[in-house]
Amino acid sequence: MESSKRAAEIGRFLASRRAKITPDQVGLPVYDAGKRRVPGLRRQEVATLAGLSVDYYTQIERGKVNSVSESVLDAIARALELDEAERSHLFDLHRNVLTSPQRTRQRRTTKTVRPVVQRLLDGFTGPAFIRNARHDLVAANRLAYAFYSPLYPDPLHPDLSKQVNFVRFCFLDPRAREFYPDWDQMADASVNLLRTDAGRDPYDRGISDLVGELSTRSDEFRVRWAKHNVRLHYTGTKSFHHPVVGDITIDYETMPLPADPGLVLTLYTARSGSPSADAMTLLANWADTTFAEHTSDQPSRITDR
Repeated sequence: MESSKRAAEIGRFLASRRAKITPDQVGLPVYDAGKRRVPGLRRQEVATLAGLSVDYYTQIERGKVNSVSESVLDAIARALELDEAERSHLFDLHRNVLTSPQRTRQRRTTKTVRPVVQRLLDGFTGPAFIRNARHDLVAANRLAYAFYSPLYPDPLHPDLSKQVNFVRFCFLDPRAREFYPDWDQMADASVNLLRTDAGRDPYDRGISDLVGELSTRSDEFRVRWAKHNVRLHYTGTKSFHHPVVGDITIDYETMPLPADPGLVLTLYTARSGSPSADAMTLLANWADTTFAEHTSDQPSRITDR
């Protein structure tokens, strides 16, 4: 049953990608524009571009993927002009159709952040934190806890024993629209990243429970989730409005921790001499005087999914 659900997910993803591409974008002639019933490419057009028979490609979209080779997936990815994130997602979905849930679950053994990782966080001068595939905040240094204090019910006196989730905050907490000045962009990124992580481990009960909760409680989330968009998240710039120090624009670097599958490290820095750097200094002073007791003695958490 699980394998068939994963296979169906491949079909939905491929259909969503071909719906985004028009024939003229890929150099195909259009002789019947007024009669087209699909917004993007037809199945037969994708098959032609990929060098496949129409019947074979149709079977793939219907979930018949157990015997599909990587070369066929490559051909489909090229035909649909998939970017790096989309191509990786397609291969993740296909691999998980062929992998048993027992084998997948055995890879997830980490229950706590290792001491050396916490020391790395504490030694970084800017905000530094760890999230899991479900996008829970599981470990951080003092400045990162201060930075993300708005995710807690009382941001001026955050109870760090309570687990917070970045995606749940974005869609279910009205304060998120103030914390994220460009809320729509942040909402898109949150869903696309969660979709990417879900594709890597479709048997993650924590992710599926979160998706179910948010799909039920948030129309904004449900619409975005249905688009099947994915994203890789390594470097860039973000803007925030913090309730204590105001506007902050930061550069970020994000990287997975190979020794701790499913965990992702994020580092924030503000450009030297900028108003955001001044705001970060104020935030550090606030953190030192307001809730220093909540950091080094606070146990790191990773949900047993």
